[in-house]
Amino acid sequence: MIRTLIVDDDFRVAGVHAGFVAEVPGFVVVGVANTGVEARARVRELAPDLVLLDVYLPDESGLALLPELRTDTIVLSAASDTRSIRDALRAGALNYLIKPFTTRQLSERLTGYARYRAVLAEGRALAQHEVDRAFRVLHEQDRDAAPKGQSTTTARLVSDRLRQSAHPLSAAEIAGELGMARATAQRYLTALADSGAVEMRLRYGATGRPEHEYSWTG
Repeated sequence: MIRTLIVDDDFRVAGVHAGFVAEVPGFVVVGVANTGVEARARVRELAPDLVLLDVYLPDESGLALLPELRTDTIVLSAASDTRSIRDALRAGALNYLIKPFTTRQLSERLTGYARYRAVLAEGRALAQHEVDRAFRVLHEQDRDAAPKGQSTTTARLVSDRLRQSAHPLSAAEIAGELGMARATAQRYLTALADSGAVEMRLRYGATGRPEHEYSWTG
């Protein structure tokens, strides 16, 4: 489980965010802080994996606090000016989400973070393509799930089916399960593979031509 600390000046908003996080598989809220002082104490006490940090704290700016935390951080703030956003990223924030946002928007950022964290698991050396993949998956879900000309709903159905599968699936299998044409499933799977969201390999059967199979990269 990814242990998450919520830092927000409004205890009611912090509670709402905690509820959002609790709905995302693989995440658990270990604490809440409403000031910079409390945030420092909670980080020392709880050693969270991730901090969701507001900019407007009553005793100091979250942007000033951020470099001290030395913990993966996503900023959640009403501050939408370019300077705040640039300062947050410069100080080490992995993402920046402007309030108000939806459960889905936060869930997508958290899912991207979980995939990024999985790629950068400790204890082994990485090849350059793995480093590139880590940065790609961190933000892959920030944007619209479907390329231009494709349905976001259909793209999400295909994505969700792959996420839930314990083994790779072919375009024909996806099409059969979701009730769509094989060519349609192939088009969406190809777009997901191009974005890095899924991995494509060849499946060799006992007879006939090999076919592509797809698995979620997270």
